[in-house]
Amino acid sequence: MNLATLSASYLRARPLNTALSVILLALGVATIVLLLLVVGQAEERMHRDARGIDLVVGAKGSPMQLMLAGIYHLDAPTGNIPLASARALEKNRFIKKAMPLALGDSWKGHRIVGADKAYADHYGAQLREGRFYQKPMEAVVGAEVAVRTGAGVGSTFKGAHGLGGEGDEHEDAYTVVGVLAKSNSVIDRLVLTSIESVWEIHEEHSQGHNPPKDEAREVTVVLVQYASPLAAATLPRQINSQSELQAASPAYETARLFSIVGVGIDALRGFAAVLILAAGLSVFIALYSALEERRYELAVMRTLGASPGKLFGLLIGEAFVLSLLGVVLGLLLGHGLASILGAWLERQQHYPVTGLEWRPEELWVAGIALGVGVVAAIVPAWRAYRTDVSRTLAQG
Repeated sequence: MNLATLSASYLRARPLNTALSVILLALGVATIVLLLLVVGQAEERMHRDARGIDLVVGAKGSPMQLMLAGIYHLDAPTGNIPLASARALEKNRFIKKAMPLALGDSWKGHRIVGADKAYADHYGAQLREGRFYQKPMEAVVGAEVAVRTGAGVGSTFKGAHGLGGEGDEHEDAYTVVGVLAKSNSVIDRLVLTSIESVWEIHEEHSQGHNPPKDEAREVTVVLVQYASPLAAATLPRQINSQSELQAASPAYETARLFSIVGVGIDALRGFAAVLILAAGLSVFIALYSALEERRYELAVMRTLGASPGKLFGLLIGEAFVLSLLGVVLGLLLGHGLASILGAWLERQQHYPVTGLEWRPEELWVAGIALGVGVVAAIVPAWRAYRTDVSRTLAQG
């Protein structure tokens, strides 16, 4: 019987101690892995969706709400702004690109966004089939919308008041003229139509068939890209000085959002670290207790030719096996939980999360967890190394 087989038999002989050490370590690793996957993917997706957008301009209110509604379509907008104000922004010398959006309706929980084709082009969205809308009441659906609703070219649907899909439906129906290919951006979750379509739907609903002049029309937000670095120092202040407008910086608001959420994330990371340390303590106690029970067997092994170094390696090996089992189980559990969470978020039409992605930081988590287990075994292994053979055999 070699040392590895002997070590495995000792671990099997103490199933409760072995299971406790493995489970504690697995839970700690799984918690950290889950946080790495969820937070990492959310940050990457939010940065990708905000790429090339330096400012969100909308009605006065919460800057974070304006950012969440205008870029990520995760919140209700703060209100509408005059079309004239949006057009003035397009002429501002500090602005390279201004993309006005008209919001207010949804279809089966998916936001209907009135926008020019430049909005889809900004995210590199390409048509999978059909064409882009050319006149009012034509729509193009994102890849995820098409999958969840089964909509295709020629399908018709009616938008509902509000952004949650729970309001009354409008009388007029949209016709789907195109389906976008997956772009891994916010566009995938949206229904795109012309701004004129949104105006037409709401104006006919509230004012009959007498559309107002352009001066009285409104949009919800304008997504702005700076023309030069100097714009960052002057443009937000210039916009905020206007009574009806507010400017929100996606970079600043996103950082503020993650700093708020980060308090809870740090608490979970701390909890996971405690679990890993507790697992290390469990390994130490298990091996130390086993050492006291096995002192005679270890002494016999010495008389049969086992060197002190082999006894030291035996206990270190046991700790490594325990830690490795915990790490592997923790990685599988963390990725499994991320997949379950991702499926739930997909049903809720929020940012998707996948457990199939591997992040480099997981190597650090696995290495630290293995290190904690091995370090916990050093004291018992050193005592095994220093075993006094003659005295131990004499004591029986």
